[in-house]
Amino acid sequence: MQTIQQEIDERTNLTSSNKLELLLFRLGDDANLDRSELFGINVFKIREIIPMPAITAVAGSPAHMMGVVDLRGQIIPVINLPAIAGCTPRTGLNILLITEYARSTQAFAVESVEDIVRLDWRQVLSAEGNAAGGMVTSLARLDGDNSDRLAQVLDVETILRQAMPSSEPAVDPANIGPAVDIKPGTVILAADDSVIARTMIEQGLEAMGLPYLMCKTGKEAWDQLQAISAKAQDEGKTVHDRIALVLTDLEMPEMDGFTLTRNIKQDPRFSSIPVVIHSSLTGSTNEAHVKKVGADAYVAKFVAEDLADALRHALAKVH
Repeated sequence: MQTIQQEIDERTNLTSSNKLELLLFRLGDDANLDRSELFGINVFKIREIIPMPAITAVAGSPAHMMGVVDLRGQIIPVINLPAIAGCTPRTGLNILLITEYARSTQAFAVESVEDIVRLDWRQVLSAEGNAAGGMVTSLARLDGDNSDRLAQVLDVETILRQAMPSSEPAVDPANIGPAVDIKPGTVILAADDSVIARTMIEQGLEAMGLPYLMCKTGKEAWDQLQAISAKAQDEGKTVHDRIALVLTDLEMPEMDGFTLTRNIKQDPRFSSIPVVIHSSLTGSTNEAHVKKVGADAYVAKFVAEDLADALRHALAKVH
């Protein structure tokens, strides 16, 4: 029988093999198809799964906020995930997923939890442009490349912004600080699979005066990097004349940020390009993984000022 430490070590090793574990759950019947679909969230985001406790309603809460729950002395907001996704639970809201995301803790009410599956990120395909209103970042093929059994991987960033909207702008140029000068002709190569995250990153880079090239997956960023390097070589230049820094999320379809970073740092053409990881997967364990793959900096989503500081620091090391 596996010990708890062995299970932890196994999950830690997933980051070195472009794999993830996905918690599968159901929200109820879809309003359009009248059937219950599978949804997924990265196990690294899950702190705890508990039966539905008593919830205290909070006056004036946003539409999809059910209230708060007192979990061992911590007051945690509870979000009605089926309501946001347009689903109707058949048996009610029975389970709470306690999640840690972007330096915060919140609970998602769901109908049922199905399973935990281990997948290769190559089984996870971008859902960009689908009809999910930006709430689904990707589709996971649960049984391999030829599978028609799919799970929708939710964009937690977008969901939290909808459920708990902020009155403050995500990026205030006045707080970003002065513009940053980089080598003429170079850009920041950025990768993130979340629509809302890309928008905020773009606003932050623009406020810093940094030109950028935005990608939706780690694989797209890796392909771009190789193409840019080949073109620069044809012009008698190097990739350093075109790319100043790589900014990457961790959770992305096809190739995750750990694998992208490792590929960059193990390739002599790219190894000296600074890599900053920008992720909602917070905590000391994930920060240790970041160091292991050779990233130059790690910053938790999303505080624009913190991202700006991390980029300035990383760029200063090479300029």
